[in-house]
Amino acid sequence: MRKTIIITGASSGLGAEMARQFAAKGYDLGLCARRTERLESLRDEIQAADSQAKVILKELDVNDHDAVFRVFNEYRTEFGRIDRVIVNAGMGKGGPLGTGLFKYNKMTAETNFVAALAQCEAALEIFREQNSGHLVTIASISALRGMPRAMTTYAATKAALLNLTEGIRADLMRSRLPIPVSCILPGFIRSEINEKVKNTPFMCDTVPGVRSMVNAIEKEKKVAFVPGWPWRLVAFLMKRLPLKVVMKMG
Repeated sequence: MRKTIIITGASSGLGAEMARQFAAKGYDLGLCARRTERLESLRDEIQAADSQAKVILKELDVNDHDAVFRVFNEYRTEFGRIDRVIVNAGMGKGGPLGTGLFKYNKMTAETNFVAALAQCEAALEIFREQNSGHLVTIASISALRGMPRAMTTYAATKAALLNLTEGIRADLMRSRLPIPVSCILPGFIRSEINEKVKNTPFMCDTVPGVRSMVNAIEKEKKVAFVPGWPWRLVAFLMKRLPLKVVMKMG
């Protein structure tokens, strides 16, 4: 049984709720994010529900790539081993290309892909040495097609993350290493990144939405569209519908 989980970007949104739900299942947690005061509140909440819960907090800006490797190795030393890493940290700033918002599109690209690459590298160095572990990346349903307006760069980074995850899986399969790799593609689950978005079809509340993510992660699915309904069907259609139809989702 996997016992120890590292979650990046755990101070809010889907990361914080995953922490709550995994803690309730008895996992030991390594939670990291830039906002340590929010991590402290989350740890206190978890330990108020279960005084025996083991939660280790660390400040981490995933764009500080050296810090990613250092923090992951600190967790390994303190826990003794790491059983699962969830590459969750991300952002959604940006706008249509060519409208003066390059600064924000660049921030999104660096955080959602380059920093995710660093996290995958750091996790896999540990997993290869252990000859065990489960790597999980959190992408998005938007990874399946190009998206308009503020979603353009965000969707592109999630598509890159989806392909990166599959490439890692292929490499580990080729090497016959017992390290499963999962990519979770959430549909519209309410969180801080989309709290101002209104009238979105199929928007799911945070707790049930994250519950579907946790279930898929525990089953170590290779690729999971969550919640299953309606997002498996939406994913099937997105790959096949004309762009002018798909773009209405952005």
